[in-house]
Amino acid sequence: MLAGAFERAWDICDAVLHGRRGRSCADLPYHLRWVWDGTPLVGRRVLVRCYHGLGDTLQFIRFVPPLAAVAQSVVVEAQRELLPLLRSVCDGVRFYPLDGALPSWDVAIESMELPHALRITLGDLPGHIPYLTPPPTFSARLSRARAGADRPRVGVVWAAGDWRRERSLPPALLLPLVALPLDLFGLQLGAARRDTAATSLVSSLKAMLPENATIADTAALICDLDLVVSVDTMVAHLAGALGRPVWTLLDAAADWRWMHARSDSPWYPTMRLFRQRRPGAWQPVVAELTAALAGITRRRDPERDPQSPCSERDRL
Repeated sequence: MLAGAFERAWDICDAVLHGRRGRSCADLPYHLRWVWDGTPLVGRRVLVRCYHGLGDTLQFIRFVPPLAAVAQSVVVEAQRELLPLLRSVCDGVRFYPLDGALPSWDVAIESMELPHALRITLGDLPGHIPYLTPPPTFSARLSRARAGADRPRVGVVWAAGDWRRERSLPPALLLPLVALPLDLFGLQLGAARRDTAATSLVSSLKAMLPENATIADTAALICDLDLVVSVDTMVAHLAGALGRPVWTLLDAAADWRWMHARSDSPWYPTMRLFRQRRPGAWQPVVAELTAALAGITRRRDPERDPQSPCSERDRL
């Protein structure tokens, strides 16, 4: 998968499925338990379980429509906070919160197993983009903050979850962005926004998402921004699924889904990748990011580029 050789990956997965026959996974940690046993999905009542990370659900929910095209029916069990967004993915598919009551089903599969079951190839990506649509709800306070803005609006996220903390960067490293002719909006969710290390950056932003902001609120704001800059976390997937420009900052041991040595992502055509060259070395990444943002703001200046026919979004 890291090399993009999906067909070979599915051969390996077939062998893994064969080796699981007759084995129980009840003794494994919940996130390592398998769901699908290789049972065909065509013409069956399929339950799709989403029990990994929020970003995983957002990335792999794109495979529900092709599944629905061949299954008798599809039910999705997903994280409650994502349901308002996920319901826009596919007509005729029913969505339920995790641990809730479910209708009967013939075969279950975890969302991250769908590309294997559907034999997706690299050429099948990214599929239809955007595949998520936010409901018409977002903070009036943020709407007022955006009113009349004539500078590029850029959302920033500096911290990922506790799983693989090396994905996060020290928020103070993003302070050089404050000096650029941009309006910066904080899209950081969770406790990281209240960390004292983030105080200087947060106080320099145009606005922050409210403490009680939902993921649907975040999606609505992303759709009103020119660009999202994020570490490898849920917000990066959200922006990509919404078809919005997003620049993702990756640590040196980035996950397989970002593949090897690429500056683009087959999963999200609006995404650009900025990679660490050495573990923990975020300064060169931020320097590259700052230069790229400075180039965009210079090209946006009508006095410097009066003949440019492109919109700012086109350039991003």
